[in-house]
Amino acid sequence: ASHSCARRSASRASRALVSSYELHRTCLRTRLRMEGGGTRTPSDFLRGIRGKRVVVRLHNGTDYVGVLACLDGYMNVAMEQTQEYVEGQLKSNYGDAFIRGNNVLYIATAK
Repeated sequence: ASHSCARRSASRASRALVSSYELHRTCLRTRLRMEGGGTRTPSDFLRGIRGKRVVVRLHNGTDYVGVLACLDGYMNVAMEQTQEYVEGQLKSNYGDAFIRGNNVLYIATAK
């Protein structure tokens, strides 16, 4: 009896995880649809910002602001005219910068 209870509990947890994932996807699609006027995927967004100024936020809170030169499927980022901001303060200016994808928290267009 305890095995079936554990399976039911695991099944509920996995359904909650799936529904949470689906909710996130739905919210993301809705936001992209509202911003772009049509349905867009995250891949469409990333293709559209190549050559534009972006902010790349790392997991440690550091921001890099510059022109997106290249991006691959692993979220490895190559940027030009890059500035490094730590806690909102400009720390360094770089000509070109390469950021390994596993460090990237998000990429957004710069204001």
